[in-house]
Amino acid sequence: MIYLSSPYTHPDPAICEQRFRAVCQVAAEMLRAGKLVFSPIAHSHPIEHGGAPSTWEFWKALDLEMVTKSDEVVVLKLPGWDRSQGVQAEVAWARALGKPVTYVEAGDGDPGPRWD
Repeated sequence: MIYLSSPYTHPDPAICEQRFRAVCQVAAEMLRAGKLVFSPIAHSHPIEHGGAPSTWEFWKALDLEMVTKSDEVVVLKLPGWDRSQGVQAEVAWARALGKPVTYVEAGDGDPGPRWD
C-alpha cells in the first residue's frame, strides 16, 4: 500500500481544488499501473464538502494511522509541498516508522510519474 502525500489546504479554494485534481490524476495513474494507493486528499476532499473541516488538526489522526498501515510514502511535489504541515508530519512519521519515502515531481500538464 502506498500513501500518496500532497499539499491541500490553502486560503484560496481554487488552489485546493487544483491540488485535489492533480493528486487524483496521479492516484488514478498509480491504480491503473496496479499499485494500491491511498491519497488522503483524493479520499477526503469530498468528505470536506460534506461538512468536515479541512484542517490538519482534524485529519491528523486518520492520516497518520494510514501512514502506519502503508508500506511506503510517496510525496507529490505540488507547489507548497515543502511548507505543508501535513506533508511534513506524514514524512516525519513514515521515517520514524522506518518506511521508505519517495518524492515525485508534478509537471505542468503532465499527469505525473509513470508507474509501469
